[in-house]
Amino acid sequence: MSRVWRQDLAWAAYILGLAVLIGMVQQWPLVRQSWRGDLSAILSQARQQRRQEQFQGVQTINLAQAYALFQNGTALFIDARPVDEFAEIHVPKALNITPEMLDEGRAAQVTGLAKDREIVVYCSQVSCDLALKVAEKLQALGFSRVMAFVGGFRAWDEAGYPAATSK
Repeated sequence: MSRVWRQDLAWAAYILGLAVLIGMVQQWPLVRQSWRGDLSAILSQARQQRRQEQFQGVQTINLAQAYALFQNGTALFIDARPVDEFAEIHVPKALNITPEMLDEGRAAQVTGLAKDREIVVYCSQVSCDLALKVAEKLQALGFSRVMAFVGGFRAWDEAGYPAATSK
């Protein structure tokens, strides 16, 4: 019994080793970049390229621009994060509108807004695409001055800018 168990274990180790080797060969460029420490930069560049292609009609703004619009007081801020994250903390006076709400027609907050109103949409952080998705959907609804703040609420909070809670 123990000999069969050892043979099975040896075969399992052999198959696992072979799978790792095949995986490394197939993904060698990524493995090499990872060993060099360049993988996060390459993935970030690929994400940026995908975003430019997918959301090419959406204007993006940085943290300084978003804060200037907030201080000006004329722009409406829309938080694209899930409801529970919004309830925990958000930009003061922001509305919570997720992509799903717009898809399902549950975003009554936008119904009475002027189509030329300045709107800043944000989500959680740089790697989040929710702001871009909501901005794109708002543009499709006819809003002409929609911008996506791609730094996200994380950058806003880390900068020490004002925040509110719904709890």
